[in-house]
Amino acid sequence: MILKRGRLPRTPHTEQRGAGGVLALEEIHGTYGFSGPWSRKLHVRGYPTEVARPARLASWSLTPKTAPAAPLQPFHIPTGKLPYGGDALRARVPLFFGPSTVLSVSKPVRSTPAGTFFRNGEKHELWFVQEGAGTLASEYGELAFKKGHYLVVPKGTTYRVELTSAKAFFILIESRWPVGFPGRYMNTAGQAVLSSPVVETEAEGPVFREPVDRAGRFPLLVKHGGGRLSELTLSRHPFDLAGWEGSLYPFAFHILDHHGIAKATHAAPPMHQTFESGAAPHHGFAVCSFVPQPEGWHPRDVPAPYAHSNVDSDELMFFSNTNYGARKGVIADGALTYHPGAIPHSPQGEAALRSLADRGKMSERLAVMVDTFFEPLEPTAAAWRARDKGYPMSWHGR
Repeated sequence: MILKRGRLPRTPHTEQRGAGGVLALEEIHGTYGFSGPWSRKLHVRGYPTEVARPARLASWSLTPKTAPAAPLQPFHIPTGKLPYGGDALRARVPLFFGPSTVLSVSKPVRSTPAGTFFRNGEKHELWFVQEGAGTLASEYGELAFKKGHYLVVPKGTTYRVELTSAKAFFILIESRWPVGFPGRYMNTAGQAVLSSPVVETEAEGPVFREPVDRAGRFPLLVKHGGGRLSELTLSRHPFDLAGWEGSLYPFAFHILDHHGIAKATHAAPPMHQTFESGAAPHHGFAVCSFVPQPEGWHPRDVPAPYAHSNVDSDELMFFSNTNYGARKGVIADGALTYHPGAIPHSPQGEAALRSLADRGKMSERLAVMVDTFFEPLEPTAAAWRARDKGYPMSWHGR
């Protein structure tokens, strides 16, 4: 959706003056060169290029460290058991990565340090809030979040995370390409078609606030080059917009606002898709929301998923609760599984047989799935250390 916030001249690239007759200065935040989604931002004074001192590399980075060489195998990471600590950025732990995609977990116990900011300069971000509440504050305004929210944060957004809870638990998915609702859900006017499980008007845009017109020294960490962090020191507060308009901005979308589509027999994952990044099926990934809905009601339906070899996709599945029938008894709340496309995967043991009793009944599952398009992923050293060593054999003898 195209939004407009604050004060802007009616015609782009034209003059606007603020208090004292100061000329406001325009910035375009755009994608795909000059042909993709973009937003126009108007700074009350000064360009966002002003820095108080030369950039320097930070003493730490978010570069994924590859796991030791090992045979191909599925992974189960009990992420719910990983420790809490730090702020949302320093708590970020990459678990799986590929040429275009990174999945991390972050379990912070405090807000971004006062007066400091972060910008992902190499990838767009999609967050899922498993636990906690707070605000993602950016130059666009304030975006409140709580458990169950997805947060879409475009590449190049300057932001900070302000917690209102004692701790939080986020899953973060990064992509080289913008993240949005799948194109097939939208009509030519950019409006959700009537058969879509998502409605774009249920997305929540940032609440605009008055510009912070202040000079000083404002530390900004910028992620680039595969996870390196450079520290810039801005001369002016980055939240200094008199106004903005466009279609590229952070937004929130609650997972329960994905209105599941049920059918008489088991529904394949594309029926559960909420977001897409890149160009299906060529590159990028799909994000599916497995929300509460009735199981299939065909008199001979098998509600449990069938075994499948999705040979062009690697699958990451985050279980917000344990009500997903295919993994009952194997995973706990907040677990993450990884199944590489090169080997098939299926429910464990007698899950298919047990699922017959659930035919036509309500499933209270809640899970998020990421399927890459023609992109193999690799586990990081952190994923290797945290893995459930028994998971690859959890199909044997069950």
